[in-house]
Amino acid sequence: MRFGWRQAIAGALAMAVICLAGVRFAGGQTAPAAKQTAMAKKTAVTATKTGAPAAPAHKQMMAGEYFKNVTVLKDIPVDEFMDTMGFFAASLSLNCVDCHIGESGGNWARYADDTQLKITSRKMVTMVNAINAANFGGAKFVSCWTCHRGGQQPPVIPSLLEQYSPPPPDDPNEYQIREESAVTAEQVFDKYMQALGGAEKVAALTSFAGKGTYEGYDTGHEKVPFDIYAKAPNMRTTLIHFRNGEGVHVFDGRNAWISSLDKPMPLMTLTGGEVEGAKIDATASFPAQLKGMFPKWRVGETTIDDKPVMVVQGSAPGHSPVKLFFDKESGLLVRLVRYEVTVIGTNPIQVDYSDYRDAGGVKAPFQWTTTWTDGQDAVELSEVQANAAIDAARFAKPAPSKILEGSGARAAGQ
Repeated sequence: MRFGWRQAIAGALAMAVICLAGVRFAGGQTAPAAKQTAMAKKTAVTATKTGAPAAPAHKQMMAGEYFKNVTVLKDIPVDEFMDTMGFFAASLSLNCVDCHIGESGGNWARYADDTQLKITSRKMVTMVNAINAANFGGAKFVSCWTCHRGGQQPPVIPSLLEQYSPPPPDDPNEYQIREESAVTAEQVFDKYMQALGGAEKVAALTSFAGKGTYEGYDTGHEKVPFDIYAKAPNMRTTLIHFRNGEGVHVFDGRNAWISSLDKPMPLMTLTGGEVEGAKIDATASFPAQLKGMFPKWRVGETTIDDKPVMVVQGSAPGHSPVKLFFDKESGLLVRLVRYEVTVIGTNPIQVDYSDYRDAGGVKAPFQWTTTWTDGQDAVELSEVQANAAIDAARFAKPAPSKILEGSGARAAGQ
């Protein structure tokens, strides 16, 4: 594993966010009707099993329709394709220009050029899919991460250094609840409500608007203005004011979109795990709604940075689990971990909350950091207005992103 590989990945993604493909805009093209029918049926079956309302069936742009020279991962939506690129980056410690030619960093069309690594990657995806189909009924038990673990060449000789050295610290995100804690999930959520100001006050929070700053790989880690609008039970819009345009993330309670200069499409409709993740993030904005997200919760105990935390894991058939980490002493939520399933494996998304302050009688985190396989960003709020009157248009489908006049070429946050 190369020193500083995570920073290298994030830095390269600031200039180039598409791996194993090149961009071509296919205006108006949609997936074949048969494929869309199958997707709609799958959505309906999942909704029936879980008891949740069926999400609207949207026609999604497939990777093979929007990108040029995609041969193996062409039958997945564009947003899942991008998540898959992040999975590659994390598994092999490579960034986009490692897999592509150097010129691709400043010219998105050059991602279509074949390289030996791209050709090998296609073979690896086919091989892994065959292993899972033959041995695990198609379930994604084997992935790039299984063998590579952050290295381009999977090790084949046991490491004596690792065998006889002290083991690395346990990752709290990987904590498995094997023995239930004496504390119940109900008690953990009740303590959380009290820590925030009381269940009655928390339930009275129906909306909020906030302002602050945002920084991440898409801004070159420069702090830029940030706005957030949220409405109970689970509507949320965030605006990142880049120097040459705006990044808008919207979840309207059922559908989700991203309109941002650092994405391959001017307006990307989210699908599958991305939509579910947007719903979880929006629901977490209103703590009174958290307990109702899942019908089943399990409780355990672990530590984060040597501080004891209670882990409450929610699960439901047909959905990825969610882990909530509450400070054992204060009762406040300090971390949320959710997962997005891609065609080749599962990506973890971690949100760390801090700097709780009073906002209209209820404590709210004024800082949070989101970490995922191909980046990290941080938000610091300077003001929050509780129960603010928010125009319904804030949660409408956003317009496609565009570069502000006179701001230069389209590049992530530049």
